[in-house]
Amino acid sequence: MSTTRKETDVWMHCSNSAVRRAARQLGQLYGGVLGASDLRSTQFSLLSQIASSGEPTLKSLAGAMVMDLSALGHTLKPLLRDGMVEMLPDPHDKRVKRVRLTAEGEARRGELMAAWRDAQDRFDSLLGRDKSEELRRTLAQIGSPEFAAAFAAAGKGD
Repeated sequence: MSTTRKETDVWMHCSNSAVRRAARQLGQLYGGVLGASDLRSTQFSLLSQIASSGEPTLKSLAGAMVMDLSALGHTLKPLLRDGMVEMLPDPHDKRVKRVRLTAEGEARRGELMAAWRDAQDRFDSLLGRDKSEELRRTLAQIGSPEFAAAFAAAGKGD
């Protein structure tokens, strides 16, 4: 059975592969800038999402981060262990867990903000501020629940 050139180069034309390669590269680049910290860039992002959300439920935090609950739990574990976040029951439904930054978590996030701004400024400078903003808007659209629903619906017509 022969394989055509088009079939072997599919990874070059695959949106999923391109986004994953770019995400790994950016993770490494931003992580290098945050390097002196023992936090990974994903943990910094999680601290920042919690800070901007107040005291989100685990479910809403997982949704905002586009993670399943088990992956969120795995990423939260070292932050809980090191006292940067804490879990608390929802005041209206004790079965629902919320997460919030501790004073330690706020301080650690604050310490890393200058390094993150440096990484962000480098990115914006190299790509161009307008293209950088457009990329973030596009990625936010792709990361939205609405896009996921539309993607799934588009496949149902097959």
